[in-house]
Amino acid sequence: MPALGMAQETGRLLKWYKAAGEQVTKGEPLMEVETDKVTVTIEAADSGTLANVVATEGQDVPVGETIAHLLALGEAAPPPPVIRSAAPSAPAGKPAAARPQASQPRQPAAQPIAPAGNGRAVVVNASPVALRMAAENGIDLALVKPGGGRVTREDVQAYLQQRQRPLAVGPGGRVLASPKARRLAGEAGLDLAFIPGSGPEGAVLVIDLPLAAAGPQTPPPLPAGMSEVSLGSLWRVMAEHVTQSWQDVPHFYLVREVDAGALMAARQKLKGQGETKVTFTDMLVKLVAKTLKQHPNVNATWMRGTLALIEDINVGLAVGVPDGLVVPVVHKADQLSVQEIAQRRGEIVERANQKALGPQDIQGGTFTISNLGMYNIDAFNAIVNAPQAAILAVGRIVERVVAQEGKPVVRPILTMTLSCDHRVVDGLRGAEFLDTLAKLIEDPNLD
Repeated sequence: MPALGMAQETGRLLKWYKAAGEQVTKGEPLMEVETDKVTVTIEAADSGTLANVVATEGQDVPVGETIAHLLALGEAAPPPPVIRSAAPSAPAGKPAAARPQASQPRQPAAQPIAPAGNGRAVVVNASPVALRMAAENGIDLALVKPGGGRVTREDVQAYLQQRQRPLAVGPGGRVLASPKARRLAGEAGLDLAFIPGSGPEGAVLVIDLPLAAAGPQTPPPLPAGMSEVSLGSLWRVMAEHVTQSWQDVPHFYLVREVDAGALMAARQKLKGQGETKVTFTDMLVKLVAKTLKQHPNVNATWMRGTLALIEDINVGLAVGVPDGLVVPVVHKADQLSVQEIAQRRGEIVERANQKALGPQDIQGGTFTISNLGMYNIDAFNAIVNAPQAAILAVGRIVERVVAQEGKPVVRPILTMTLSCDHRVVDGLRGAEFLDTLAKLIEDPNLD
């Protein structure tokens, strides 16, 4: 199961394009995978014969787990792989090889370096989820005994229980827990004080609750007068992603009004230059990329309990499509001209509307812009697109009366709201970023 994002823990296998025993050719579609952001088609990384398909359509599979083998000519099939910690959700009675197909070659599990206590380093084979839990709880993975070939989430949870670490409490001695975990624990009569948490600062999450192991519960019927809407997979994963981000990321917001007169003049000047129409969004992508270059701490993420800077500047664009929201990425935007950005933006938006985005279109985003100005929205607060550190919400340009040299004048004003992850970007650094961006908008240099 391929990893298509830094925060991705699992992928849902939606569709196989090949059956076990069939020949596959490098570059042809093999499977369709649903991530926490979008549904993508995975192409074959090599040619060969598909074998040992063990994942079913509709199954949630942890990132990095082997779900099939792709055999070279004359190669004998090894023993079938075993998926660890999988959450199968395929319809009952559907065989594993109903329409199976090969996945991409298994991506290597992360190999953290842990101190061995004697000055040397030990390479620990651990799953991405186990890595995150260990970092958040300050655990030396070299001390965790794996139940199989590598350290998994269950191994780290078992270690936490054995260690009986101090309870994570907040102000007033209240046990730290996500709102959903607190609600479910209350409904089940569970005491959070006796449940080891795997979330930030040891907070109890839904996956930590004993009732989570029992699987999905049958929801009660809807009240009279209400009907259930059938949602697509894209809307569901969008809902899960923003919920997780809202629960895990400490948000704060900075608002800035800026004179957009020079920006409008620059766009007018660009009209007729090149074959691609340049929009305000394209110009903002370019100016945001230049601002991120000057403020690298915003082009960062919170990972393993510390701030991690990201070298590439990849600006994501929130794009609304009929069945949800996707965030395709303009990679290395700081190295592109505004015309190149416009061309790239046009391509990915078209693919998003056609449900044809590939893994390369959604991977690697380091900052996101959400522009609702074209819908006559003045201003709004956006939810941080975790694991990124910030998202810029852009409203419309509207004429307003402002003071200029002591006199009232009418100027085109643009309102921007910067939503920040306070673990990465504090108020001062967020304000400095927004101030630099505002100055670039008021005196745009798009070279």
